[in-house]
Amino acid sequence: MSSSPRGCVAAGHPLTAEAALKVLEAGGNAVDAAIAALCMSCVAEPSLCSLGGGAFCLVRTADGEARLYDFFVHTPICKREREGLDFQPIVADFGAAQQEFHIGLGSAATPGLARGIFAVHRAHGALPMAEVMAPAIAAARKGMILTSFQSYIMQVIAPILRHSAASRAIFTRGDAAGTILQAGDFFANAELGGLFEAMAYEGDRLFYEGEIAASIERLSREHGGHLTREDLRAYQVIVREPLRLRYRGAELLTNPPPSSGGLLIAFGLALLAGRDLKALPFGQAEYAALLAEVQAATQRARGRHGAIPILLDPEVIAEAMAELEAAPLATRGTTHLSVIDRDGNAAAITASNGEGCGYMVPGTGTMLNNMLGEEDLNPGGFHAWAPATRMASMMSPTAVLGDDGGLMVLGSGGSKRIRSAILQVLVNRLDHGMSIAEAVAAPRLHFDDGHLNVEPGLSAAAYERLAALFTEHTFWPATNMFFGGVHAVVREPDGALHGAGDPRRQGVCLDRLG
Repeated sequence: MSSSPRGCVAAGHPLTAEAALKVLEAGGNAVDAAIAALCMSCVAEPSLCSLGGGAFCLVRTADGEARLYDFFVHTPICKREREGLDFQPIVADFGAAQQEFHIGLGSAATPGLARGIFAVHRAHGALPMAEVMAPAIAAARKGMILTSFQSYIMQVIAPILRHSAASRAIFTRGDAAGTILQAGDFFANAELGGLFEAMAYEGDRLFYEGEIAASIERLSREHGGHLTREDLRAYQVIVREPLRLRYRGAELLTNPPPSSGGLLIAFGLALLAGRDLKALPFGQAEYAALLAEVQAATQRARGRHGAIPILLDPEVIAEAMAELEAAPLATRGTTHLSVIDRDGNAAAITASNGEGCGYMVPGTGTMLNNMLGEEDLNPGGFHAWAPATRMASMMSPTAVLGDDGGLMVLGSGGSKRIRSAILQVLVNRLDHGMSIAEAVAAPRLHFDDGHLNVEPGLSAAAYERLAALFTEHTFWPATNMFFGGVHAVVREPDGALHGAGDPRRQGVCLDRLG
């Protein structure tokens, strides 16, 4: 893909990428474009992104400034009594695997996405917010034809979309059976367009201190939730220094603690740093087994030490490496977007609404998150969360700064698979020298809770080795969104821009409109 006069964007939907390019062509920078894309994600990728959820944004400016903006969800200030709490399990069916989530208003944490959009824009934006939000406003009101991938996601989380009358009105065909919208159906959300238009002029206070906050409190009080107006009013964006590490002649910037994804990626790369991966052909038995064992070792270390900075202590890394040497190697609804502009400014945003709690905030076209019902975000057990605390996440927007002046920004959706997806794309690119398109499309594997999942595309010997090493395993018949959705953009040392959207999620990469 050739270089664009304005920039390049990789995202999970054509309209998301087009929104970013429209803003770039209007004179906006990478941050303006990323915010435009994030707003459009709420419109075009409603099962993955919502103003009722949260996100992380990594900004790296052309002059070298790097900041991680944490506007992920926050636990409520007060817990409602279990009696009367709306909190119930559903099963999301990916085909070859199922995953249980909990929904209902009792699963909703304080959303941060709306406040984060404005905080990042105030710090780095160039265009007025009305101009940045214009593509999302127009698309929400005009509507669109539903893509096959968005329809697939809706089928996966159908029990959530049918949970309330308001969500059924938006996401089903309106028949007695509650048939979820199919690929090719018309989809619009005029209420969301109206909300974006109002926020463009009134700012985030409309959401956090005005009638919307009152509406969220009323909805929670009447239907078994925790949230109050005080939760919304008190929410703050946190600005952090990115976690930095060196790997294969490059500096990586990623999401720091208290979130866990970036730290676990760093730990996995530390285990691989001493190995000559170029000597292990991609997709062959020894390489696949090493990658699987590194993921298993990462999970063991997390179990012992938790997702805390001690994971990068040399003694902890040495302990895990010793386990690798002893191993028989020789024989949740999330989306991401990446933008780099022509000046070298970069922004990467990973956003999530969980799977959604099943309830829409009245009059807004916005579903609240279900982060209190995500098992991976509540390792101490459901209802054990500490009040008024920023929740951790696997989401890990990442930048890679090459010693040659090159730049790459990437990230992934995919719940627990985020860390393994990003790790594998980094290794594919930095160790095996793949193009970014090849690195993103290459088959992946993921180890979790004693079970190994593997996509097709490895050698026959690799599957035999993995089956012998991991008794509990699933060899998937086709690539699947279960293994994440990495969207990445690269700026070469000569300034050329190109990238890749993950085909598992019908991702796209654009550097020009039309």
